[in-house]
Parts: sequence; structure tokens; C-alpha cells
Amino acid sequence: MSTYPAQIVRIDCGAEPSFIDLTWSAASALTLKDRRSKSSNDSLWTIAISSFENRQSAAMLRLGKTLRVPAAILNGENEEIGLIRLGILGTRGIPARYGGFETFAEQLSTRLAARGVDVTVFCPTPVPKSDVNYRGVRLKFARFPSLGKYSQMIWDAQCFWVARRSFDIVYMLGVGGSFAAWIPRLFGARVWVNSDGLEWKRSKFTLAQRAYLVLAEALSALFASRIVADASAIAKYLRKRYHGLIKISTIAYGADIPTEEPDCKLVAEWSLERDGYYLVVCRLEPENHVLEILEGFEQSKSALPLVVVGDVENPNAYVGNLLANRSARVRFVGTVYDKEKLTALRFYARAYLHGHSVGGTNPSLLEAMACSNLVIAHDNPFNREVLGDSGLFFATPSQLASTIDAIDSGGVKTQEMRMAALARIRERYLWDQIVEEYLELLATG
Repeated sequence: MSTYPAQIVRIDCGAEPSFIDLTWSAASALTLKDRRSKSSNDSLWTIAISSFENRQSAAMLRLGKTLRVPAAILNGENEEIGLIRLGILGTRGIPARYGGFETFAEQLSTRLAARGVDVTVFCPTPVPKSDVNYRGVRLKFARFPSLGKYSQMIWDAQCFWVARRSFDIVYMLGVGGSFAAWIPRLFGARVWVNSDGLEWKRSKFTLAQRAYLVLAEALSALFASRIVADASAIAKYLRKRYHGLIKISTIAYGADIPTEEPDCKLVAEWSLERDGYYLVVCRLEPENHVLEILEGFEQSKSALPLVVVGDVENPNAYVGNLLANRSARVRFVGTVYDKEKLTALRFYARAYLHGHSVGGTNPSLLEAMACSNLVIAHDNPFNREVLGDSGLFFATPSQLASTIDAIDSGGVKTQEMRMAALARIRERYLWDQIVEEYLELLATG
């Protein structure tokens, strides 16, 4: 059995419009079939080639700028073929060491590169630095300005300018720099913007910052070639708010299922054991309902501790209020950057408590489900969309307390729900499936 590596290619054609079907023959020869069309004056074909196993399979196509049946390709000459060029902007860079966007950028970029896409991820740097290669992905370092709270926004705009001539598609993660999203489009690139949930609802931002984020969201709808939402509920909100917004796609984040059971000794660092604690992993912010979770847990009769993973260094007023609840039952362990330890913490928890409410599809929730956690989530459309019937929900601290007590007393079919969460990841959220959706989107533009 032969498997052909996937790739995405651009073919510069000539002056006559044409649609092309691309297939691999059973003999593994590349064949092209010409179906002529006089409806376009564009000149660049974008063709996505999937993986095949000794069978013909139609490729995904997009007509781009010149037009001529590519005789060089038909004759087996590949001089005119080049990889689709994708630039990913808006993160703090990869390898991922920070939040969900960085993890997403690393997973998407490295997997697309392995499938034949020419991917560049822009990374901030305080001093000039040469490009490097990371797992097939080009890391392009751009100077990060020192402009206080405006630094990220200006850096995003800078990256749009730097990327203006170098890519077929420029993909900005987040809306902060959307006021500059038109720049690469002037030079022929398509611009995608990932809206990243309802950022303007986050209480960590000042009133002025939240007002700007409302404006930035509107500018992304105006200037981007396409909006990518990570949840259907986000796409629905955007369509309702911005009438006439046509080019919007919904592609979630992904997760990997652990291939083997983590070493139980990894959680012993915190004097924990299998099925012996409840777990929270999140940024300690009001919209993640951490205080409500602490209140609900303390109202419960559970004899197990609640372990809270999140940054407690240099605490603001909200985090200080949370820390006032620290006790033998509520343990704050700070951030955990070691992926093996974090996976073990998830894997061996009795249940994972998830309070996120404004971020669409949340990576931490997916990772908990992939570890076959029993999930108790804040009741909102985003969490219900991800969990379906595979989780439990709470709206108030008292509801959470009742749910915890039901779990501890055996009133919940814990194992069935764990397996349901894992099955939902396999069905909808595996990284390989997410990357296939992006390959198709790259092919259609």
C-alpha cells in the first residue's frame, strides 16, 4: 500500500481561464483533467492535494490569477509549482509557552507544514534576530515595541506591514490589529482573522480598551477576507451583529488524546493521588468564574481538596480575593508549564471544574476532555456546544456544590460521562481533523 504525502501547491498558469481536476491515478501518476470556463480573468490556481492510498481522489481547487492549462504540469515538469504560503500573526510565538493562541499556532503550523504548506509564524523579539526553522515552520522575528498597553496592537499592525508581500494568506489570531488588516490585501494576499471569542467582555481590560476591542471586532468584519470563528455560537453572534458578513468559517481548536497513562508519581509532587482531588486550570479572571467555583466547592461536603492551577504571582485585587480562600481544602499551586505534569493533573482528577464564559471553544476544556475528565462546566452556549451531553453544568455556587456532593456520593455515572467526553473529542476535536478542515479552507480561500 502506497501513501502519498499531502501538500498544497500554487500553479501559475497563462492567459485563458480553466478549471482543473487533480487526481492521483492508481499507478501513482499525476493526472490533470481540463474543464474550460470563460468566467474569470484571474491568474493563480491553488490546488490542495490530499493523501491517497492507491485510489483516485478529487483534489480541492481554487482559481486564482493567470489562466492557461498548465502544459508543463501535464508534461510532468514541475517548475511552475510552489507551496501555498501562510503567515500566522498575533501570538507571542512558538514553541508555545503561554496561552491557548500559542498552543493553537504551534499545533496548526507544524501540522500544516508536515502536510506541505509553507508556514511562517511571526514571533516578537526585543532585538533583531534572524529567522529560524522550528519543526518545518519558519519563525520570523519582528521587533516588539515598548509602548505599554498599546504594544501588542502596534506590533500586530507592524506584522501586517512586514507580511504584505510574502504570503498568499495572512492569518491574524485576535482582532487587536484589525485596523491594519487591509494592508496585505492591497498587495494581493487574502487576510483571515480569528475572532477569539468575545474579547471585549473580558473584565481585565479598561473601559477604553474594551471600547477599542468592540471597534476592532467591527474592523475585522470590514477589512478581512474571511473571519474564522472557533465555535458555532461565536459565528452566530458575528452574523447577527454584522449583517452581510458572508465569508465566515467555523473551525474549532483541537486536542490530542494521551497515548499512554501518565505516571501517577507526577502528581505526588503536590501530595495528590488518583481520584483524590478536584481541579481548576485557567487564568484567574472574573469571566472564568473562579470565585464562584471556590464558593461552590466550599459549600460542598467534599473531603477532597480543590487544586487551582493559575498564575498567582504579583496578584491583582481579584486574585488577592481568591487567595483569601486558600486553605487545606483549596490549594493554589501556581502555573504548571510542564506538559507531562499538567496532563497527569488532569488525568487523575476526580473532576475538572471549568468556569470559562467568553472565549468560544476553550483549549483547556478540550484537553480535560481528552484526558477523559468528568467535566463540571459553567452553563453557557460555548461550553454546551463543546460538551454536548458529555458534561455537567452549573450556573450558581449552590448548583456546583450540589453536583460535587452528587459525584462524591456516587449519584453520577462518572465512568460513562468520562467515556462520553473522550468520544466527543474523537468525533469532533482531534488535531488531525482540525488540520484537515484548515487544508480545505486553504484550498477554497
